Order: sequence, then structure tokens, then C-alpha cells
Amino acid sequence: MPSKKIVMSVSATAAIASAIFAAQEVEAASHKVERGDTLWSIAQKYNTTVAQLKSANGLSEDIIYPNQIIKTKKKSSTDTTAKTTDATNKANTYTVKRGDTLSEIAYEHNISISDLMKWNDLDTTLIFPGNELYVEKPRSKSSGHASSGSASAEKVYTVKSGDSLWTIASRHNVSVNNLKKWNNLTSDRISIGQKLHIGQKAASNSGADNSSNEKPTADVSYNVDKLIRTAKSMQGVNYVWGGSSPSGFDCSGFIYYTYNQAGMSISRLSTEGYYNRSHYVNHPQVGDLVFFEGTYKPGISHMGIYLGDNQFIHAGSDGVEISNLNNGYWQKHYDGFKRFY
Repeated sequence: MPSKKIVMSVSATAAIASAIFAAQEVEAASHKVERGDTLWSIAQKYNTTVAQLKSANGLSEDIIYPNQIIKTKKKSSTDTTAKTTDATNKANTYTVKRGDTLSEIAYEHNISISDLMKWNDLDTTLIFPGNELYVEKPRSKSSGHASSGSASAEKVYTVKSGDSLWTIASRHNVSVNNLKKWNNLTSDRISIGQKLHIGQKAASNSGADNSSNEKPTADVSYNVDKLIRTAKSMQGVNYVWGGSSPSGFDCSGFIYYTYNQAGMSISRLSTEGYYNRSHYVNHPQVGDLVFFEGTYKPGISHMGIYLGDNQFIHAGSDGVEISNLNNGYWQKHYDGFKRFY
């Protein structure tokens, strides 16, 4: 009789253990997002990768929210292999940080700027935080990313948080140059919610104008030609802190003077003041504003007038002069193009 009880006890214990294990398996198959969680921290907790989590949950970006249920899976040999493979695939890329320049990235990775531009289909040295760049010749990019871009004719892509032209081009197996051409982009700046055409036929069907969009816009309240003539005529005028006349300018005073001369009545504001009364534009045109940050203080600190062809005129420390956005210093501090409301 006692032996029978022991057998039953062992069986019951085994059943309970089995049930607990099953419950743990179910629990391990999902995770309820808590405040402060990131896909990376969740991936580390469940011994998986961010890529696998995004794939399992149909996520196209890294944003998650408290109380969201994320599918996970137990650690296995396949997970470890996938994690190693993912790390290997990412080993030849670099994500641009604020303040980076192409020359610095090329130097740090012991490569030439020309190779860096060729591997990433860049036709300008302008780069932006978040851009992902190949820093060695892509292993599996013989015809895809650098192809002429025979993408699906009717495809339209909506820009999401974290996107860059490079990531979009890579995802759709086209080049950045073609992506910019199909959408009449003169800079690499894109905004969340923006619609991008993928493929030449789609762009043609949309009635997009393939001519240069750096021509002065007619949709402004001032004379752009007079603005540019006035600005250029001030070249060589000395820099004067707080100056707003031809006897001397600071950067915002130069904007105040030239725009008023061109027929736009604006108050004398600081660079930050003009920044706050203007809006970003993805297609910069002659006469638009260009802003920079962190030049002599944190935040927006300098501005100029866009002349086209990546050039702008401004009142710099050496006086009123024309500079190029491809210059390493201006690249490093570039914020974006804007237009007065």
C-alpha cells in the first residue's frame, strides 16, 4: 500500500512539473512591454535578436509601447546561429551620429572617401544622423542596391520614423540617386509621412516635374531675385554682433536687412526667432533659409540664404560671404532648409 502512494506521488509531481514547464514555455513565447523596455533589451532577455523580434511581430520600426504584447521564443541553437549571422551581416555598416563627416568616417575605417561614396551610391558628401553606411565593399550587393532601379512601376512608399533615403533605397533594391531623381529631391532630407515614388513609371504617371526645383519659388511674399541681388551686393561687409545694416551684420541681422529690402516685412529677431517662424522644406529653392546648430552655442545658432547648387550666403565671422554646404564644418552643423510662414 505505501509503495502505491509513492508511485502516485511521483506521478503527480511529474504532472505538476510538466504543467509548470508548459506554462513557462507559453510565458516565454510572449512579453508584455513595460515602461523603459526597448526591442534590444527584450531581445537580450529572451536570447534572440532585434531582427527576429521585428520579423515575428511584423514590425517595420523599433518603436514599441507599454502594455504591447511582443512575441518571443526560447533560446535555441538556431537563435544563437541567427544572432551570430545578424551580427556578421551588420559588421560592415556604420550608423552616422550627430557631428560625423564622411572624411572622419573614411579615416576611422581606413578607407577612401571615393570608395565610401561609391559603396553607398552617394553623389554628395552630405550625410545625416541615422544614415547607415557601408564601410567595406558590400558582400552581396553585386547588382541590387547599386542597380539602375527597375522597381515596381506603381509602388509608393510612406516614410516612417527612422527611415533614411539609403535604408529605403536598400529595402526596395534601387539606388539613392534614382530615388532622388524619381521624387525630384535635391537633398537627402525626408520627413515622416512623406510619399516617395519607387520606380520611373510611377514618377512619370504622377505628373512630377523633372526640371530643377532649385528655381525661385513664386509662392512667397517677396521678390526672390531682388533678395539674391541684395544679398550678393553685401559680400565683404564686416561681421558686427547685433548689426543689421550695410555698416555691419550678424547672421540674423543680414536676414532682416535682405528680406526687408526684397519686400517682406519682418521684425528684427534672433536666429532662433526666425527658426521658429519658418517651416522645414524637403525641396529647397533659391531664397530659402538654411539653418545650422552648435556653431558657437548649443541649439540653433546660425543661418543663411540658399543660392542653389549647395551654396548659401551668410554673415559669417569673416563677414558676408558665400559658402558651400559640402564643406566639412557646415556639414557637421547643418540642421535643415526652412521657409518663412
